[in-house]
Amino acid sequence: MPVEFIGFIGANHSSEIHLPSGPVLDVDYVEKVARAHDAGGFDRALVAFGSTSPESLLIVAHAASVTEKLGFMIAHRPGFTAPTIAARQLATLDHFSKGRIAVHIITGGSDEEMAKDGDHTSKAERYARTDEYLDIVRQEWTSAKPFDYKGHYYDVVQGFGAVKPLQRPHIPIYFGGSSDEAIPVAGKHADIFALWGETQAQVRETIARVRAAAARHGRQVRFSLSLRPVIAETEEAAWARADDIVARTVALREKAGLKTAGHAPPNVGAQRLLQAAAQGARLDKRLWTGVAAVTGASGNSTGLVGTPGQVAEALLDYYDLGVSTFLIRGFDPLDDAIGYGRDLIPRVRELVAQRDAQPAQAAG
Repeated sequence: MPVEFIGFIGANHSSEIHLPSGPVLDVDYVEKVARAHDAGGFDRALVAFGSTSPESLLIVAHAASVTEKLGFMIAHRPGFTAPTIAARQLATLDHFSKGRIAVHIITGGSDEEMAKDGDHTSKAERYARTDEYLDIVRQEWTSAKPFDYKGHYYDVVQGFGAVKPLQRPHIPIYFGGSSDEAIPVAGKHADIFALWGETQAQVRETIARVRAAAARHGRQVRFSLSLRPVIAETEEAAWARADDIVARTVALREKAGLKTAGHAPPNVGAQRLLQAAAQGARLDKRLWTGVAAVTGASGNSTGLVGTPGQVAEALLDYYDLGVSTFLIRGFDPLDDAIGYGRDLIPRVRELVAQRDAQPAQAAG
């Protein structure tokens, strides 16, 4: 099974251990980090969506113009743009990028964040709306003739997308969300279901739930796992770097008046990461929960720690569970992306090729 690597393009140089530097949208930085991913052998790079951040679709449009092979994963929140318009925007960009676009559907977020964009629906309502939204998007992408769609949230009369995606049958749909409301929608619509960096037991459980939901629609889903690898020449140096990352994260959060304990996150994905963190800072072979514990698991915040070879082997454990995409980003975003491309990605691809060759060798 081919393995895919996704990196991360921020709007500026910032992370849990780096205060934002430069303008809110640093065009030079976007170009530099996009080119680093392109040169480093990443398949795609995620551009995130936030209620106060620069617009992900437009960042990708520019990043695609300065790269040659790199694909992109555009975080997109349903409900703020009409689904017919969003479908045509994405299809248009798919042509300009020569088929390098994917969309990452992120429905939830906290009620407080949603309210910043004027949305006051409940989580259940948001996922029900996403279900209708993706029904319409898919029809815009694939229908050969005008269609009608009557739902609770959308009433489309003779909708039609004259521009179809360059990729067929349509642009890949990644999907995030671990709640009971999310899983049925993921089973119906997701091509790739995205998990945060959970324990192997948690990943095994979620994969089973999503596969069961997809089977009800006669579908199969691939799986992505998001992690923050911390690598160094020796295992001791890697753990020392991980400890330093936690200390620097705590220092910056305290300076900003943010919590470093006692978090009660509203989304299930973060709650699951904190459940893992409660078991300890080092889990499974080398899963590390240090930053998740002090940030309230705000987003992709767990990592794998060790030498490039050790981290590659740990990623292979998840591959054996059914994960074929790894979204990896570092705490030093640009330097880590370069290091992953040089030291980690080639090792994982080699291990996967060896693993995939074993059944063929046994059969021969």
